[in-house]
Amino acid sequence: MKLLFSRNPNPRLAVAVARHLKAEIAFEFASPMAPGQAERYRALNPNLTLPILAGSGWSLWEADAIACRLSRDVGSDFWRSEDDEPDMIRWLSWAKERFAFACDMVHFERGTKQRYGLGPINQALVEEGLQQFHAAATVLEPELSGREWLVGNSVSYADFRMATFLPFNDAAGLPLDDYPSIRRWYRRLEAIDAWRDPFQGLEAPPLPPANSEALPD
Repeated sequence: MKLLFSRNPNPRLAVAVARHLKAEIAFEFASPMAPGQAERYRALNPNLTLPILAGSGWSLWEADAIACRLSRDVGSDFWRSEDDEPDMIRWLSWAKERFAFACDMVHFERGTKQRYGLGPINQALVEEGLQQFHAAATVLEPELSGREWLVGNSVSYADFRMATFLPFNDAAGLPLDDYPSIRRWYRRLEAIDAWRDPFQGLEAPPLPPANSEALPD
């Protein structure tokens, strides 16, 4: 199997999962949206997005699906099953609708648009994203105040998914320090090698720099 990836948030998430699980797969840096590359990747993912897990005659796209497949392949409970699975799926769903969604709103304006020349920062969307971030963080903070991880007593995919955009906070400038339990939880994630530097040893060109002026004073 081969994981096609880039350094952007969701592909980074998939690479971190694969490295954490020590999955026996190959890694290939890809750029489906680059000029002349679309047809090469369309059969693997008609959306032309990454990550993509590809095998002989098949492909699987979307980071959550890839995490599920890899966790099952290696026999890990990183993707929770049985009694813990509903709780994990609760956090995956909530993250994508609330916490990670808000992080993405801010990061897209301050990070992605600035990296790829997609136009000026829309301050109204930044403010909306920050409001949603605070609303979500206010829910997440007490949940993490009495536990180390979101599901059970060890790290799971719920933690990785919740934190999808936090490695890019140098560009987004989200006020994590306002929420000490979330910050402590994220420090625990950063102590995991596969999360902190999933691209170690891989051929992966760096992201274009984001405009530092995007951050507030």
